[in-house]
Amino acid sequence: MWLTGYITKNSMSTKNAVKGNVSNAKSNRISVESSCEHKQIRTCTPYGMVSVPPVGESAVVLPLEDGELSLGVIAKSHNLAEGEVMLFSKGGASIVLKNNGKVLINGKEF
Repeated sequence: MWLTGYITKNSMSTKNAVKGNVSNAKSNRISVESSCEHKQIRTCTPYGMVSVPPVGESAVVLPLEDGELSLGVIAKSHNLAEGEVMLFSKGGASIVLKNNGKVLINGKEF
């Protein structure tokens, strides 16, 4: 996303960002284990979306002047074409917005 690139380029050098695994996730704060533990940090999501990443997912943590921020989890490979969007939950529910205007909800076409 452009936001991740902008924050990384204009706030901190990329060498200060770290990758680790989510070790605890509650409400709007998570903990991430990397070379050290980053406790109770805020998460960054697009406006209008909220998610709590599952424990074990790979996350990126960026230090800022007023604390640390998780930029989110590293996306896993999905069978999407360029420009398509997918929302999914840990339990398996999904919504896919296809380039042809179709919407798939849990695999059913609408």
